[in-house]
Amino acid sequence: MNSLEQAEDLKAFERRLTEYIACLQPATGRWRTILIVVSVCTATGAWNWLIDPETQKLQHPSAEVREYACASISKLLQQKHVIPAFLQRDVVRCLGPMLLDHSLAVRETAAGALRNLSACGGFEVCDDMVTKDVMTPLVALLKECSTGLDANQLSPKKCREMNKNYIEDIANEAINLLWNVCECNSTAVSIFNKEGCLEAVLHYMKKFSTNVDLAISVANCLQAVTEDNPDLLSSFNASAQQVLETVMLCPETTMKHVLLRTLIAGTIWNIKDTIPPGSLGSMVNAILKIFSESLAIDAGETIIRMNEAEKNRLKLAAEAETEENMSDVIDNCAVSEDDDMEEIPKGKVRREHDISDLLPSDKWELKEVTALLMAQQTALEIIVNMCCSEDPSDDEWEELSSSDESDLFMENSYNEGSGLLMSPLCLSDEVHSAFLNNLIPKKILEKTAFPNSVALDICMHNPSWKPLIKKLNTVQCRALTCLHSILLVSDVDCLGGASALQSLAQHLSQLVFSKTELPEDTDFLEAITSALRALLQTMASKNISQCMTPEQLLALCEAGIHSSNASVRVNVVSILGISGSVLAKLQDTAETLKMIGKFLLEVAMKESSLVVAGEALDALFDVFADGKEAEKAAVQMKLLPALKEFQPVFKLRMRKEGKEQCSTDQLCVLDNVKMNLRRFIAYQETLGKNPT
Repeated sequence: MNSLEQAEDLKAFERRLTEYIACLQPATGRWRTILIVVSVCTATGAWNWLIDPETQKLQHPSAEVREYACASISKLLQQKHVIPAFLQRDVVRCLGPMLLDHSLAVRETAAGALRNLSACGGFEVCDDMVTKDVMTPLVALLKECSTGLDANQLSPKKCREMNKNYIEDIANEAINLLWNVCECNSTAVSIFNKEGCLEAVLHYMKKFSTNVDLAISVANCLQAVTEDNPDLLSSFNASAQQVLETVMLCPETTMKHVLLRTLIAGTIWNIKDTIPPGSLGSMVNAILKIFSESLAIDAGETIIRMNEAEKNRLKLAAEAETEENMSDVIDNCAVSEDDDMEEIPKGKVRREHDISDLLPSDKWELKEVTALLMAQQTALEIIVNMCCSEDPSDDEWEELSSSDESDLFMENSYNEGSGLLMSPLCLSDEVHSAFLNNLIPKKILEKTAFPNSVALDICMHNPSWKPLIKKLNTVQCRALTCLHSILLVSDVDCLGGASALQSLAQHLSQLVFSKTELPEDTDFLEAITSALRALLQTMASKNISQCMTPEQLLALCEAGIHSSNASVRVNVVSILGISGSVLAKLQDTAETLKMIGKFLLEVAMKESSLVVAGEALDALFDVFADGKEAEKAAVQMKLLPALKEFQPVFKLRMRKEGKEQCSTDQLCVLDNVKMNLRRFIAYQETLGKNPT
């Protein structure tokens, strides 16, 4: 083929390619146009969302529009990721004045929106709300509602319910908002004290017999503002205390009332300094009686029972709705065809601006279970505080005389089978007596068990009940923390002796090793390792033999050392140090000590947290401090050369990371570890020169 023919072929190919591209241009042009239109619409929508959110409707002259805007914002604020955008639009200053709007409906929805913002936003958002002066309109609203509370002002039809008290609804939202900000911000607590809000809040509490939800909100708020608030104590006069005592004596047995009594008991414990010494003993017993009643309820059985009640209720409701629909069909058939009037079905109320679907549905069974779990969690947390509080002075208890009764309860506790585990704490005789009288330790131990498997299965297969699983696990963790506190403040004799401690060790071991895989939940690991650490330390100090095998301990420590929680890692290396120090006193334990030593040495060298590394070194010192088996294991694992090599590295880490990562107390402990490391190396060198 000559060059001329080749040129013609190339030109023909070029023409064909040009024609093909030209055919594609209309299609690609259409897609370009579609892409541009979609991009412009998206950008326009995003811009309009930024410059004209629902906050613009808050200034609308129509009360219904303002109410709908507040309700819409309230719904959106339940999603944490949208909160920063609303804060940029200064939503707090927009909603704050609406707490005093002329419309009662607007007041309620505005308070609900601010409540959601404070609940979902956390500490920083609550600080920002107080900075932007949300407390001024909130305090004014609380006082105004308190004044109008007895007027029994009834709202118009709302959410298809008639004669519902708007004042109490507004107060409930406002109290929850007050609770959230006071729990997160000390300035809000100071304003609460200064403005004399206690009187208004207690006035709401008097409605507990007819509005338990409002009373629970008040009780939560009171517990928050009375904690570590000595400035408020002077406001709790005899009249205020009488209100609280009346609620404590309420005979109602619903789970909401159990929660209410538990919260009030916690509030009274916070203000115990205002109670006369002669009444304090009986008051402590009354508080612990309420806690005992709360902890005695089986949450798993309650879930099963309430779930069955919910199924029955929904079944009856479905049957009633079916009958109603059939009745409507029959009625509609009887209506004349030329009748143009619109028929409203029986039992229905037509509303143009129905916002009821923005609020959660009324599931009283679920609320009952939630209230029970919150009551048990609160009771356990307060018992921890009771264990950690300082002992009362002699003058405070001089008018109390119940030592004979306390001795009687102590004697009974040693004879009550499962109740013998933990008798009185090392606190006052009156608290000892109250603990024993109400079997508090026994009930705490029961709550450390895993939740009922049938109840867990119900929660797993019901989306609305699924959040209860976390609450059940939280109660278990709080019980383990409570057990840890009791172990810290009790002596062996008061705990029931060596056999009781060994039984407890076996129980805790079963919690850890009863399943095929070791637990990974961080909260549970921290709680169980804290309790085990305190128990093993108590047993080691009294030379009580341990029930956990070295293999079990190493397995637990292997799981715990990879936890993201530094407290868990500190606990497991401490547990290993305690167990190793006990094994060092026994015969033929060198191999086990060597495994423990290698584990602790590796943690000390590779651990990212300086505090955990220091704890691992401290545990090493305990394990290899004394004994022929420890000396033999140290030589075999070449402990001395490894520590000599690691010593300058640890010193360097303390200089570089100590002040940045550690508190003053932690630095003091680490300085002590550094000093002990030098001494331990010198001790090991002495052993090398003069072997045992």
